[in-house]
Amino acid sequence: MITLISMAIQLALTELRRNKMRSMLTMLGVIIGVGAVIAMVSIGQGASSSVQAQIASLGTNMILIFPGSTTQGGVRAGAGTVQTLTIEDAKAIGKQASAVATVTFTRRGVSQVIYGNQNWNTAIFGVTPEYIIVRDWSLDLGFFFTKRDFDSAANVVVLGRTVVENLFLPGNNPIGQIIRIKNIPFRIIGVLSPKGQTAYGSDQDDVALIPFTTAERKVFGAELSGRVGSIQVSALSKEAIQEATGQIREILRARHRLQPGEEDDFTIRSLEDIAGTAQATTRVLTILLLSVGSISLIVGGVGIMNIMLVSVTERTREIGIRMAVGAKRKDILLQFLIEALVLSVIGGFIGIFIGILGSKILSLSAGWPTLISGGAIVLSFIFAAAVGIFFGFYPANKASKLDPIEALRYE
Repeated sequence: MITLISMAIQLALTELRRNKMRSMLTMLGVIIGVGAVIAMVSIGQGASSSVQAQIASLGTNMILIFPGSTTQGGVRAGAGTVQTLTIEDAKAIGKQASAVATVTFTRRGVSQVIYGNQNWNTAIFGVTPEYIIVRDWSLDLGFFFTKRDFDSAANVVVLGRTVVENLFLPGNNPIGQIIRIKNIPFRIIGVLSPKGQTAYGSDQDDVALIPFTTAERKVFGAELSGRVGSIQVSALSKEAIQEATGQIREILRARHRLQPGEEDDFTIRSLEDIAGTAQATTRVLTILLLSVGSISLIVGGVGIMNIMLVSVTERTREIGIRMAVGAKRKDILLQFLIEALVLSVIGGFIGIFIGILGSKILSLSAGWPTLISGGAIVLSFIFAAAVGIFFGFYPANKASKLDPIEALRYE
């Protein structure tokens, strides 16, 4: 049997060499199909990996708590339309929630920052010293403000990389320089390491961080004194996120005197929720792209079947001679099936090379994140071989069922 298969492969290669141009055009569909599958899956998995990295950059085991919404005249506004969270809420979570490691709270505003004759509009965050711990954010230069700065409402600021690049010339050290926020002077004490964009396209590095007390008393005004825009919590571990979420909900409901059956006046989101949504989105994208590539493979299979039918017609007399000298129907079936398989396998190998090369070119030219998947390469190659067998079976079966006498008479 092995000898028979080896001879069939040699005959198949001889036949392909005899009609090089036709063989190449036949393989083209498989080449494009396999290349498309690998390139599309690489784009999908690259996007998924990029989104996961962006989500991970938000913080370690982080849980986000936002204010609730208002309902007036039966119309419900969006989350955050009423300030329901306070500094005391954040402190209570830190003291009472055993699954929580670190707590911080923030207030956000937008303002122009000025240095010399340069200015830049950016997000101003009033935060606590624990903010960079919860966000898992390191500094490239300087240091973060301390509890003493927080307690004294010091005029100190830590800038994101984007703000520094728009206020200072390349190579200039911003540490110790004075910038103005709403005409209030602030001394730069640190520069955050870059985190890049979030999964939603916002620039995490376009920020200026100041002590919450400074923001409340000097920048944002005291009309919402004691209120916070959000509370951010770091759970003890990834496994403790669910437990921490439950504890936070219980603490806040008790503090806000919410009755059983009454809706929460706050919203809790964990990075697991965000990651789950992002994964579902990128999974759909990957499946869609994979489907496009698979259609190309099927089209390539139809091309193989078409050319093999032509080959059977052209070689009818040869088939008759082989049957006359003792070849059995299974031998003819195997011969043409292997020819179709060889076409698809060679096309698959070339397609793998084209797919990998195409992914690299896309990544370099368009800036799209791509991730070459070994699994996608193996599966696309197996699928290509299966396409060759599936679409090659009908022509091979037709050849094996030819009547030897009629085949010998065929001109």
